[in-house]
Amino acid sequence: MTTVKTHAQLLRDGFQPDEIRRLARAGSLVPVRRGAYVEPGPEPDRTGVHRRLVEATVAQAEPGTVVSHVSAAVLRDLPVPYADLSRVHLTRDREGGGRQRRWVQVHGSPLPDRDVGAVDGLAVTTLPRTLVDVARALPPVTSVALGDAILRRGTGRDELAAAVQRAGGRHGVGAARRALALLDGRAESPGESVSRVLLAGLGIPAPEPQLVLRDEDGAFVARVDLGWSDLRVVGEFDGRVKYRRTLRDGSDPTEVLWSEKLREDQIRRLGWLVVRWTWDDLDDPPRLARRLRAAFALARGSR
Repeated sequence: MTTVKTHAQLLRDGFQPDEIRRLARAGSLVPVRRGAYVEPGPEPDRTGVHRRLVEATVAQAEPGTVVSHVSAAVLRDLPVPYADLSRVHLTRDREGGGRQRRWVQVHGSPLPDRDVGAVDGLAVTTLPRTLVDVARALPPVTSVALGDAILRRGTGRDELAAAVQRAGGRHGVGAARRALALLDGRAESPGESVSRVLLAGLGIPAPEPQLVLRDEDGAFVARVDLGWSDLRVVGEFDGRVKYRRTLRDGSDPTEVLWSEKLREDQIRRLGWLVVRWTWDDLDDPPRLARRLRAAFALARGSR
């Protein structure tokens, strides 16, 4: 994480109060929140900004405070699409006593040792507890993307189910149970997870994530994001991260796009219809559902 210095730490390092104010006015110290600064540098993305805020907030928090909810997910490099990252979420081991300030949301909740781990020296809720906290508080478009990623990391579904069961009787546990039922660790990106949740809510039949397509000889042709085998329809979520990952080895962008075109041509030659969408399309789920239903109807009519 970027090193954050609190006002108190800067004083201990020998800086004077008027000197700190002068450095901040000059841009040599960049405020993260009140009483916390970083040195100037490239502006991080939204999760990087939140990591800074977490470090600054924990440095000023009471002893025994644990980073939780979406803040714990961000520290563990896990996706929380659509989540508000303007406040740091902290949990203290007590019943009630939660409070909200401009930069922080403090939760009062039982926090046994089994629910606490560490990241970069900070006390952070474990993966199962983090999922339960997020799923109890936020919509499934966020919690399912998080839960799918946790499953991909190797945490077992039984561990997640046990954590949900331990939360029985607490507010929002029904939402956590619903999220658990929707999880599928085969999803390879948050966009795929969000797509499944949104389409399920609109009555679209559940697709199979990461479906493998083979030709008539059984040879591998492609692995697709989502597939409806009975209808021979493929759904491909196109996120920037997918292409960034492909380009990290120095590949020519033109060649990457050409390869993707050839891959799609092969899929179509097998008799499958391909529907592609992006994050922008997920802002209008009914429109995406209409496109898929049109593809389903076309596929049925071509048989």
